[in-house]
Amino acid sequence: MAFMEKPPAGKVLLDDTVPLTAAIEASQSLQSHTIVRRYSDFDLLNNSLQIAGLSLPLPPKKLIGNMDREFIAERQKGLQNYLNVITTNHILSNCELVKKFLDPNNYSANYTEIALQQVSMFFRSEPKWEVVEPLKDIGWRIRKKYFLMKIKNQPKERLVLSWADLGPDKYLSDKDFQCLIKLLPSCLHPYIYRVTFATANESSALLIRMFNEKGTLKDLIYKAKPKDPFLKKYCNPKKIQGLELQQIKTYGRQILEVLKFLHDKGFPYGHLHASNVMLDGDTCRLLDLENSLLGLPSFYRSYFSQFRKINTLESVDVHCFGHLLYEMTYGRPPDSVPVDSFPPAPSMAVVAVLESTLSCEACKNGMPTISRLLQMPLFSDVLLTTSEKPQFKIPTKLKEALRIAKECIEKRLIEEQKQIHQHRRLTRAQSHHGSEEERKKRKILARKKSKRSALENSEEHSAKYSNSNNSGSGASSPLTSPSSPTPPSTSAALGLSKRCKERDICITSTSSTSTTTTTSSSPASCEHRGTCAALVSGCEWHEPRGLAQLHPEFPKRNFEESQNL
Repeated sequence: MAFMEKPPAGKVLLDDTVPLTAAIEASQSLQSHTIVRRYSDFDLLNNSLQIAGLSLPLPPKKLIGNMDREFIAERQKGLQNYLNVITTNHILSNCELVKKFLDPNNYSANYTEIALQQVSMFFRSEPKWEVVEPLKDIGWRIRKKYFLMKIKNQPKERLVLSWADLGPDKYLSDKDFQCLIKLLPSCLHPYIYRVTFATANESSALLIRMFNEKGTLKDLIYKAKPKDPFLKKYCNPKKIQGLELQQIKTYGRQILEVLKFLHDKGFPYGHLHASNVMLDGDTCRLLDLENSLLGLPSFYRSYFSQFRKINTLESVDVHCFGHLLYEMTYGRPPDSVPVDSFPPAPSMAVVAVLESTLSCEACKNGMPTISRLLQMPLFSDVLLTTSEKPQFKIPTKLKEALRIAKECIEKRLIEEQKQIHQHRRLTRAQSHHGSEEERKKRKILARKKSKRSALENSEEHSAKYSNSNNSGSGASSPLTSPSSPTPPSTSAALGLSKRCKERDICITSTSSTSTTTTTSSSPASCEHRGTCAALVSGCEWHEPRGLAQLHPEFPKRNFEESQNL
């Protein structure tokens, strides 16, 4: 399907790996997405999450005095901290219980019932299969369900049926999608777990594989039972212990070989993590090749979507391999990504690979290629002994469809990374401008700007009246007003201006069209204004204290003659 083609009706556009955050606010400050939860709802969620074995900081219940303002404010902080702990835990934040609690509008459906309906329709056309029991919550995906199966004429053999809905990255046409799903049982590779049966319709896919009692690589690392729920197996392991160095080298080399094989074939993957690697003796076999065809988001998408240099499916697989290698080495996932410093490892060669995939520099500058990882000292000396020849024939037409779908998946990833980057910048800017230190800086700058503006206005007025004075002093005789008495001599006016220093003076200039009033206390400007008053007609002096008080020896005659000036 082309990128601009309308998606099919069964395609789910919601990406379940998008992390959710929650903030408890007063009911007056409503946001676009608002939910109302009582304390009893939090208590019910907490009881449901006890299967994870984690100690979650839910505030205790209080029967008396639970309506006091101080208590409500304290409980609000406690519930906010409780939600922060849940949403920052990668496994808990992706589980169905938390998604339904924080986003009930998008996660209200009963996916187990939907899966049973689809499986029942499948059994009508394939009567040789029979369901033994549902394997409830053994995986992390909300829209992917598992059932333990058996063949009627072989009752002792156990198989696993997996049903999955379409995801937001499904860009194949329905015809190409169904052809590629049915092609998966023909894929033979020593490091790919074989598919026994596969079929698909316009909205979902159904695959059957042999059930492995030993479980996955993650079950080996965490010493877990394969049939247990995902939260119980991996949230809080009883013993944290990594694998032996030789196991790390061998398993890592096998996984890199199969990734290189798929990319050489043009088959997109992007779903590498320890639960998608099945253990068969000392051999690792890759699971869930159908995920990329279904358009499902990766388990680590919330990590690599933060880094704009991880923008191809090969770089995604390399980054996910770094997560897997860290888990094999230390027996637990990294606390945060990028990783600033790595704990002591069995070999410095392991740290070198981890630094090339999980360090700050690697996430900022980009991932190495799969071929480059195979050449690193940790894997280059590993000898693989296998007699099985890889086989996976993909028709040319389907290869072209896979190439277009791969480009569309990468394009959506780039757009999402761009939006996250812009949102992060906006959040940083808002946080910076809202800080107390920044507010003080803005106040100081505003005061300085106000003072500077006042000073510039004062200088502008001084220059204006200075120019007016210079233009008037060049006349042959002073200008007089016909209705006013004869003005005193220029020297008398200058003397008046000198005696007006350090005084507040109001000059009112009148004309036939406009009136302008200016008040100033600048000593320099007073001198110019005195000269201007002596030379320009239509100007009047207004002195509230009287000119006689300016100087005790001022001549009385000059005072009487200059009363109207």
